[in-house]
Amino acid sequence: QVQLVESGGGLVQAGGSLRLSCAASGRAFNSYAMAWFRQPPGKEREFLAAITSSGGSTNYADSVKGRFTISRDNAKNTVYLQMNSLKPEDTAVYYCAANPYDSIWIRIGKRYDYWGQGTQVTVSS
Repeated sequence: QVQLVESGGGLVQAGGSLRLSCAASGRAFNSYAMAWFRQPPGKEREFLAAITSSGGSTNYADSVKGRFTISRDNAKNTVYLQMNSLKPEDTAVYYCAANPYDSIWIRIGKRYDYWGQGTQVTVSS
C-alpha cells in the first residue's frame, strides 16, 4: 500500500507559479512511477506529467510542456510539480498517482493503483 497526500495548492494570479508536493508513505515508493493529473470543474481528469521511479525519465502532456516540471526526491518520498506561467485554464483539482509498472507512458488513470485526495489550484485572470 502507498498513501499519497498532496499539498501546495492555492489561489494565484495568471502568470504566477506554484509548487505542488505529494508526500508518500508506505512501502516501496521508489519502485513506482509517479504522475500528476488534474480535473477542471465539469471536465474529465487529464494526465499532466509522469516520472520514472529513479527520476531519470519524464513525460508531459502538450498542454503543460515547457511550463510544468515534475521531479521527485526518493529520500523524502516526495514528488513535486513545479507550475510556472499559470493560466486561468489551469484551474483544477490536482492529483498525484502511482503506477507499479514504472512507466511514464501510461496516461490512463485506471492504470494507476494509488491516488491522493487532491489539492485545489485556482488561477485568477
